[in-house]
Amino acid sequence: MGKRREPRKQIQVPVRIFGTDSSGNVFSEAVVTVNVGQQGVEVSGVRSEVKSDEILGLTYGTNRARFKVRWIGTPGTPKAGHLGLQNIAPEKPLWDFELPSAGPDNFQAPVVQQRSHSRIECRNSVELHTPEGASFWATIADLSVAGCYVEMAIPLHRGTKVNLGIWIGENKVWADGEVAYSTPGLGIGVKFNKVSLSDLDRIQQYLAPLAKFARKPSF
Repeated sequence: MGKRREPRKQIQVPVRIFGTDSSGNVFSEAVVTVNVGQQGVEVSGVRSEVKSDEILGLTYGTNRARFKVRWIGTPGTPKAGHLGLQNIAPEKPLWDFELPSAGPDNFQAPVVQQRSHSRIECRNSVELHTPEGASFWATIADLSVAGCYVEMAIPLHRGTKVNLGIWIGENKVWADGEVAYSTPGLGIGVKFNKVSLSDLDRIQQYLAPLAKFARKPSF
């Protein structure tokens, strides 16, 4: 396969993955790690069919994180039932064992998704309104000028149109958006479709001093 972006620790520990399979059904499975790195993990024993680039939740003990499916083992090969997962927020604690230091390895990791705006970790209250009239109150975990991640135990479906009121200080900024991806038990990624120039400027001013906490490109 080539070269990985990081070395991995060969270790087998039980974890649980959950999300939406390729048929759109919610699933939750107990699987086992094959190797673990600072930014990714390979797991085995996966029975559900998932799509590449799908966002899944993974729990280890009481910790949980969001991962993107970067590769899927080919049926009929030794890698059948294996998934290669990339941690979306590797700076958050997940594992309770020491991992190799970041550096090159002789295995190819899949290409990281390219996005045009920095995603900055924050904790902002948000209200969401759907065209059908339903309203939800939740918390934003990260924000960019083009989108955000909203923590929701029972997330909205991908493709749902939403109007968001994001609290910045004592005031709100508003954006029309669409759910880009949804992870059961974790939340939704929302892509902004329309934001007024004044509200966009307020978001930029709010994010400017937080730029040092930017994790990686976002929407």
